[in-house]
Amino acid sequence: MPNNTAKKIFFYFLISHLIIWTLVPSLANNNLPRDTIEALAWGSDLQWGFDKHPPLSAFAVEVFYKIFGKQDWAYYFLSQIFIVSTFFIIWKFSEDFFQNKNFSLISVLILEGIFFYNFTTPEFNVNVAQIPFWALSVYYLWKCIKYDKAIDYLFLGLFIGLGILSKYLFIYLVLAIKLVFIYMIKKGKKIKLSHYFIAGPVTLLILLPHLIWLTENNYITITYGLHRSADIFYAGEPRFLNHLKYPAVFLFKQILLMIPFFLMILFVVNKFKIKFNFKDKKTAFLIAINIIPFVLVFLTSLFFGINIRTMWMTPFYLFYGVMVIYILQKYINLKKINLFYSVFLFLFIISPSLYLFNSVAKKDQRIDYPAKEVALEVKKNWNRTFKNDIDFVVGEAWWAGNLSYHLDSRPKFIRGYLNFVKKEIRPDQGIVYIESESSKLTKKCPGEFFIIQSRYVCMVGVNK
Repeated sequence: MPNNTAKKIFFYFLISHLIIWTLVPSLANNNLPRDTIEALAWGSDLQWGFDKHPPLSAFAVEVFYKIFGKQDWAYYFLSQIFIVSTFFIIWKFSEDFFQNKNFSLISVLILEGIFFYNFTTPEFNVNVAQIPFWALSVYYLWKCIKYDKAIDYLFLGLFIGLGILSKYLFIYLVLAIKLVFIYMIKKGKKIKLSHYFIAGPVTLLILLPHLIWLTENNYITITYGLHRSADIFYAGEPRFLNHLKYPAVFLFKQILLMIPFFLMILFVVNKFKIKFNFKDKKTAFLIAINIIPFVLVFLTSLFFGINIRTMWMTPFYLFYGVMVIYILQKYINLKKINLFYSVFLFLFIISPSLYLFNSVAKKDQRIDYPAKEVALEVKKNWNRTFKNDIDFVVGEAWWAGNLSYHLDSRPKFIRGYLNFVKKEIRPDQGIVYIESESSKLTKKCPGEFFIIQSRYVCMVGVNK
């Protein structure tokens, strides 16, 4: 297939992916997914950090809220912009590794065999938010090594900073980048001395507002992450079995999710023979940037007994297509490419079909929550008693976040009553509390009560 044809197919793929994965959840879902609602809740009161994550995902959805408002499709569209832009970055990166554009095309299309890049993408969250910056960091790392230009180090520092502002797990890539630089230098790669002092300071400059916020908020985001992931001690004694169980479960899950990926490879190669040539700079780079972060995560689970959640691995496989195709390119038979396309098309169609079926068949999911109706009922009850607007919603991110998103006044979301009372509230400002237990409100909230969707609501405002 001519290179121009491969380019056309690639851009048709990008457009198709963007449209399908925006349209399907927009039609199938009654409500936005949990993490997207949570990001919108944070966006209602933008800060340089939040209790669970750094701020970039909230910044992204808030920009779209300012443009599109309460249009659910816009946030599915936002997520797909992050996904297809990542595919494009990988394509540009692969051009340095393959003269034949068909190989570049295969290295991107094969990612459709990994459900991180299709089935889970409608939910815009921190995992999706970090992947274009992961891809850009790898791309500019390669450019730094190849060309040693100051501008590339500047962009490398910029995208690393934005990646960390998306999710702290990005640190695993940063460690891999450090190790790659050390390896290349030991192998005789000459880097201009002044270039050593570009990427790091740029990253710190990007992170500075968040670091200041962390110190002012008792490092709440870091402590949350440690609490979420760590399971080292129980009743004062270490759980030794966790150091074996969790790494084993982690590896088993990764093997399962990669099965479609490797099956796709079998349809385009004559034989599956892996031979590593570490003298080849490109081979060494691809293996390092793909394998080192994975190994570091595995070692984290092994040494600390941490349960690695599957979705945390979302960005780790972005360049596996380029790596595997580069290593196996001698054995790729382009005469079989039509067979590969058939398998790709099957996965490309079946994935949104399964998503649609799952959304339609199961009616007890969060995406079925009648958030608009709840917000309308809250507003009706509010208008009967109070004359001012609702300025704040207080409670768990899902329940209160949905109110914040769907109420016309776009009240600021604040997690939990105890955090809320520390803030200065004017007497003319309206507050809605929503909790799962009435006792949390009846003892503390001196307002109007009612129950909706098994949730207890208390409203405090200026009486008519």
